[in-house]
Amino acid sequence: MQEYYKNGQIKQVTKEGIRTHYFENGKIKAIGSFDGKMQGDWKFYRKSGELWQVGCLEDDLKNGEWIRYYQDGQVEKEVQFVRGKEKK
Repeated sequence: MQEYYKNGQIKQVTKEGIRTHYFENGKIKAIGSFDGKMQGDWKFYRKSGELWQVGCLEDDLKNGEWIRYYQDGQVEKEVQFVRGKEKK
């Protein structure tokens, strides 16, 4: 069953093990591997289309290095996660 925004834009599509989430404006919100849960490398974008953050997920939890970017593409923050918890 597909979900749609009020304007008719589809919210997400899963095809060949890749899930793509969309903003209401049609731009990609997030994309990555999906087997019933988010797995592996994922990319997340801002509504305006710029890359926001990248990282690895394991069973829907952040796991490994995550990098967040400013709108100009410069690195804002790099963080390590272990099963959803930030490593200090």
